[in-house]
Amino acid sequence: MENLIAQIKQLKEEKNAVILAHYYVEDEVQDIADYIGDSFYLSKVATTTDADIIVFCGVSFMGESAKILNPEKTVLMPDATADCPMAHMAEIDRIEALRKEYPDLAVVCYINSTAELKCHSDVCVTSSNAMKIVKKLPNKNIFFIPDQNLGHYISEQVPDKNFILNDGYCHVHASIRVNQVEAAKRKYPEALFLVHPECPAPILEMADFIGSTSEIIDYATESPAQEFIVGTELGVLHDLKLKNPGKKFYSAGAVQCCPNMKKISLEKLLHVLQTGENEVHLSDEFRQRAQAPLTRMLELAK
Repeated sequence: MENLIAQIKQLKEEKNAVILAHYYVEDEVQDIADYIGDSFYLSKVATTTDADIIVFCGVSFMGESAKILNPEKTVLMPDATADCPMAHMAEIDRIEALRKEYPDLAVVCYINSTAELKCHSDVCVTSSNAMKIVKKLPNKNIFFIPDQNLGHYISEQVPDKNFILNDGYCHVHASIRVNQVEAAKRKYPEALFLVHPECPAPILEMADFIGSTSEIIDYATESPAQEFIVGTELGVLHDLKLKNPGKKFYSAGAVQCCPNMKKISLEKLLHVLQTGENEVHLSDEFRQRAQAPLTRMLELAK
């Protein structure tokens, strides 16, 4: 392990590379990263780094977003097969049909989506900025893709707009069940329940706090409470425990694991630094189309 880490650090310096890691990847990968965060934070970091190479320890849509925002940089993915099923869960045909039905339609695309879906969208959002951005849009009709649970949560906060929800979902968050949360609350009666808005509405209704991954970490860190039940992917526990060594964190359900995020390893990270494999390539025309909603997101989120 120590030899692996030393080799990665040496190659990173030699090649002027920066390592970005999502909260859901394995602990040891988070430990070696230059920046750890959720999709919004990492998308901003990608636009400010002066590194020549971005190694993105996450799933494919994250690498695409980094390349879209940084066309001159080399973007490498430690595992080219690490994908997000939800990122594909919207149909282009339905988008086009709804545009004809609602002339003022705004297609609001969660950043957890493929570059192809971004090409057909008006603005991207993250779980932390979706409400702010939707409120700023002049459009009355909103088609929120691909996650129906986040879309439903935002629609509840912005009742003056007409939301059309898609049927996509995150399998990790959708797998958390009410009876599991009830059991956890009985077992840990003093614990606050912190939930990601990708969870279904019945789970959100049980929450003490709803927020993005980074907002959950901030809330737990700032809260005087000492125990928390966590309703998101359990990779977040690593950062939670590092920042809150005296506090206790518990699972909300049986399986809160993204197998795609767990594909990223130190061995694969070293391999792409050595070989330059798994580079993200996008054509200029395709990249420019996908960039427009991301650029609008960064502007509206200021």
